[in-house]
Amino acid sequence: MTSLNSFPSMRVMPREMRLMSERIFSLSNLPKGFFLTVGDFPMYSQKLGLGGFQLFEKRFVSFRSAAVARIAIASEEGNRITLDAAGEHAWFVLPTALDLLGELASRFGSAELTVVGATDADELAIATRFGGRSGLAVSMSGNVLKAVPAAVTGDVRKDDPLLWSLLEEGAEIESDLWWRIYHLAKQALATDSIVSRRHAGPMIVNEDGTVIGRKDNDDETDVTFLSSRLSEREKAEREKESARS
Repeated sequence: MTSLNSFPSMRVMPREMRLMSERIFSLSNLPKGFFLTVGDFPMYSQKLGLGGFQLFEKRFVSFRSAAVARIAIASEEGNRITLDAAGEHAWFVLPTALDLLGELASRFGSAELTVVGATDADELAIATRFGGRSGLAVSMSGNVLKAVPAAVTGDVRKDDPLLWSLLEEGAEIESDLWWRIYHLAKQALATDSIVSRRHAGPMIVNEDGTVIGRKDNDDETDVTFLSSRLSEREKAEREKESARS
């Protein structure tokens, strides 16, 4: 597949985009519970033709020093709120913005939220597509988000058409960019070693080959290759097998 700008591109599906985003965000300074709330934003941004994964790569270093606790309400009057982003990225402002829009729309029937001091403020446009899943119809003008309640049908195609499009078609991403994102995300993984292999998945394999956590080894799983040395019993059995052959 080739994009309009003639750079080789590839179709990437939500599973892979979410996995890479989660790993990269886990390398940032974001609270561990918080980065799970922003995992969809890079792929929404990509699909909307905003900064997408190119912006993700560009801002990664600055994300390491993110301090989302600085985001605060600057003023509030009726159904209008001004949110001070304190220089934080728009992606990190969106969860709070959407929560506040929902609360104001519920109380007053409509809501208006002005965001000041956000980095890459254009990315706030993600809210116009993201609000449907929480019962909001969101519009954006400049740095102002407006919302009114909207019925949630339970049908993803109606509540979140962009997500449905992503699930059906994925998003087109420049191949070189995607592989850079892939290798960036790999930094979140433990270095491959005997120890890391023994602690992968739903169980822990001790150095002598005994298993902690999962007892149902009726699936013929061979965990001996995860041991750094064989037990005395295993050595004896292998010596017997060698002698027979």
